[in-house]
Amino acid sequence: MKKLLSLVLLLSFSILMADEGMYPISEIHRLNLKAKGLKIDSKQLYNPNGTSLIDAIVNIGGCSGAFVTAQGLILTNHHCAFGAVQAASTKENDYVTDGFLARTRADEIPARGLTVRITESYRDVSKEVLSVLTDKMDLAERTKAIERKMKEIVAETEKKHPGKRAEVSEMFAGASYVLFVYTFLRDVRLVYVPPRSIGEFGGENDNWVWPRHTGDFAFLRAYAAPDGSPAEYSPTNVPYKPKTFLKVNPQGVDEGDFVFILGYPGRTFRHQTSHFLAYEENYRMPYIANLYEWQISVMQQFGEKDREVALKHDARIKSLANVMKNFRGKLQGLQRLQLVAKKQEEEKALQQFILSDPNRKATYGTVLEEIGKVYAEMTDRVESEMILGNLLQSSVALNAAYTVWEAAIERKKPDLERQEKYMDRNFAMTKENVRAALLNYYEPTDKTFLSELLLQAAKLPENQRIPAVDALLSSSDAERDIDRFIERVFARTRCTDPNETMQLFDKSLEESEKINDALVEFAKALVPTFQRLRETQQRRAGALNRLSALLTDVKRQYLKTDFVPDANRTLRLTYGYIRGYSPADATYYSPITTLKGVIEKTTGEEPYNTPQKIIDLYRQKDFGKFKHPKLNDVPVALLYNLDTTGGNSGSPLINANGELVGVNFDRAFEATINDFAWSESYSRSIAVDIRYVLWVTQKFAGAQWLLDEMGAK
Repeated sequence: MKKLLSLVLLLSFSILMADEGMYPISEIHRLNLKAKGLKIDSKQLYNPNGTSLIDAIVNIGGCSGAFVTAQGLILTNHHCAFGAVQAASTKENDYVTDGFLARTRADEIPARGLTVRITESYRDVSKEVLSVLTDKMDLAERTKAIERKMKEIVAETEKKHPGKRAEVSEMFAGASYVLFVYTFLRDVRLVYVPPRSIGEFGGENDNWVWPRHTGDFAFLRAYAAPDGSPAEYSPTNVPYKPKTFLKVNPQGVDEGDFVFILGYPGRTFRHQTSHFLAYEENYRMPYIANLYEWQISVMQQFGEKDREVALKHDARIKSLANVMKNFRGKLQGLQRLQLVAKKQEEEKALQQFILSDPNRKATYGTVLEEIGKVYAEMTDRVESEMILGNLLQSSVALNAAYTVWEAAIERKKPDLERQEKYMDRNFAMTKENVRAALLNYYEPTDKTFLSELLLQAAKLPENQRIPAVDALLSSSDAERDIDRFIERVFARTRCTDPNETMQLFDKSLEESEKINDALVEFAKALVPTFQRLRETQQRRAGALNRLSALLTDVKRQYLKTDFVPDANRTLRLTYGYIRGYSPADATYYSPITTLKGVIEKTTGEEPYNTPQKIIDLYRQKDFGKFKHPKLNDVPVALLYNLDTTGGNSGSPLINANGELVGVNFDRAFEATINDFAWSESYSRSIAVDIRYVLWVTQKFAGAQWLLDEMGAK
């Protein structure tokens, strides 16, 4: 890896508290990992002047993963590959149900929608980003100025590094920004994905639950052009050759062993105020959990008797169900821990510290109060903003129509003035996302979802009305008016067909004005409302960024320490131990499950319908070299006290010698609260044990050649 410049983010750490934290890789050498149990030199984890383990870590489709061979083979989660498997499936070739195995390289098929990012370098650009701010700017102007500067930095960087992708990530709101440069691989292919009865064993019943017996793993392969450069899919492409890869250790780990994870965790919110947490607890998460639960039930009903329809919904149901159950867990955790009340007490103490000094009072005296005012404004408009926030993603066809029209508007602007998804560097991906969604379009589902959101909008209070929806209501019977509208627009739109929609994207703004499409016309009517919401959100973001920077500053003074920045989809390290826990009185969960538990849970019906071959192998005690010497069985899943969140799915679990021993895929239900708070007593994450991965691949799939490629014979 190219020399990586140290982030000017964290000045010191309390090593005694180092078990909590998703550490930027620049901080790895500050941590005394040897004292914690690491047996290799920390430079083997991260070497700014050479190759190290972090060069094997990838971001794949929003998840994490790792190269496990020199031929670009990647190990990640089954659920991370699920969308690509679903996209490749048909009623005749149902890879979701039956699994997929490529017996030769020529049999490996495109994993549609998946791309691979590898961190190449980064540098602190805080001064550059913040240099554009002036005291005369209003709050919305602050947000726009920062967004524009970040785009300029990205454009300049990508010009200097052709073929690379660049991103500026906010590390501390309104205070610090880091530029990351990535290798971006676009040709990713499916190699081996076990059947759903293994890769999703337990289904949503067991999601976010321990004990767990899910074989949540998949093998994919990254490809590049013959010269090694990133390229779109082509039959002439060759396996990508990573700088390094992780060695797989078939002996795995045991209880108490030191382990760590390198990956790309999504978003955490531990530095947020009580106002943020109260808004999440009282409004946003309950609304989305309830909406998603209803949408899941609708899709399940439509697909109940038709596998072809069910296939169209499978990936979407899985995604929504994961969020829904996660939010239910978070809501329970917030209530169980009384986290809002605790935050309020902390803020009272902080406010007393602020007021105890005239200079602090002058600078920070109203910070918490002003943050509260922003959330009070959000609460006043919460009903309409929840509807608007979910309207487009609920209806595939309306989202396509809106994107077509908004693209025509945005593409007429200079590139740096456009919204991110309409910039030249992103527009092809935006169109592909629309096309992929339309390939799974099912009209009864789309009509039902759109009808429900419009009915919710029809019931909004007077100060939150949506003009485009009000224009549909011509009588006292809103439900009838909306039903008639939906029947009319769906009969007169091209935005349900992937190919015709792609053609609409090619039109200029002037040509788009002449499109005779009922759904595009409705989208046009919605644009002013969404634009006002975007401007409002920019103003709020400007306020919160300014206030958050002040709050972080005074908290540092108060606590006399520095903080690990919240996770933000950038490469991080977390470490800890294979460890059980006690979720309730007189209850203890040990940290390793086995194949015996799979058999005990098996009922023969979904989601516990274990393949007969697995049952036969168990009865024959055909465990091969993957038997745990103490448990006398094949280990299936592992539990540990590492600090993880969404995005860590697929992250390699690595032992003290730097070897891969598992694939992270979930958290225990009590740990869904991790995004807001972490505790060694209840924060537990879950991986599929590498021994189960290898056993299934060898004994069940018969893919010995994959073990040979990994050197795990």
